[in-house]
Amino acid sequence: MHIYTHSACLLHDTGPGHAERPQRLGAVIEALRTGFDDLDWCEAPRATRGQLLRAHDERLLASVLETKSDHRVQLDPDTVLSPASAEAALRAAGAAVAAVDAVLADACATAFCAVRPPGHHATPEAAMGFCLFNNVAVAAMHALDKHGLSRVAIVDFDVHHGNGTQAIFDAEPRVQYFSSHQMPLYPDTGGVRERGVGNIFNAPLTPGTGSRGFRTAWSERLLPALDAFAPQLLLISAGFDAHWRDPLAQLQLDAEDYAWITGELRTLAARHAQGRIVSMLEGGYDLQALRECSVAHVGVLHG
Repeated sequence: MHIYTHSACLLHDTGPGHAERPQRLGAVIEALRTGFDDLDWCEAPRATRGQLLRAHDERLLASVLETKSDHRVQLDPDTVLSPASAEAALRAAGAAVAAVDAVLADACATAFCAVRPPGHHATPEAAMGFCLFNNVAVAAMHALDKHGLSRVAIVDFDVHHGNGTQAIFDAEPRVQYFSSHQMPLYPDTGGVRERGVGNIFNAPLTPGTGSRGFRTAWSERLLPALDAFAPQLLLISAGFDAHWRDPLAQLQLDAEDYAWITGELRTLAARHAQGRIVSMLEGGYDLQALRECSVAHVGVLHG
């Protein structure tokens, strides 16, 4: 199994007290290095402009890559651009592209991108919600355009709805998007009636929902639809902020729930996608929960 990361991702400076802080990624990397001695660690390359433009327009690239400042710039109340952020964002998106190339070349069956900033809130034209580029969307578009796939699934179990991912693909039938998330909660999207062109599947969960409700939503609604789609590649937006310890939301999952959903996804990937899965770190803001959940998730992906 390949793990993609880069030291530049630790230098994205969101400022004092920001939830999306470098220590998040440090905790994940430390936990994975301690927990496993046989992972293949890979340096994430930079995404190219062409790869980014498959998912985003020039306005977003200009704001992230061409803003010149020697201090932090607020792109919105939650989203920060520091002098080191452009390089971090290029490496995060580049990790996603490299991981797709690796699994489709059979260099590995599964890959995890331990990167930041996260991505699933970034829309075609705007950074938002801690996210600069939409890493999982860049990965999906690369799989379609470079590798010629016709069925790519994106699974998102972050506690926040991936509004950016949904917006990028809501008119693209070659990509289906499956999300469980707390509602109401930022960004106030992800209702069950949001269906795109029949390729969007949302399962909102009420605050306080725990293991039973989460597993029921996936077992009864999302996993059967994913199975019917028979994806050739499975991409995961792996947010661990639905854990009960997380300070930004009110779901009540634990590490065993993340191990369970990862196992279900591995079974589906084995059935339809030759086992090929690329997972990307999204949210998760309690360091202990991040450690436990990333180890549980990667442990099942690694087999």
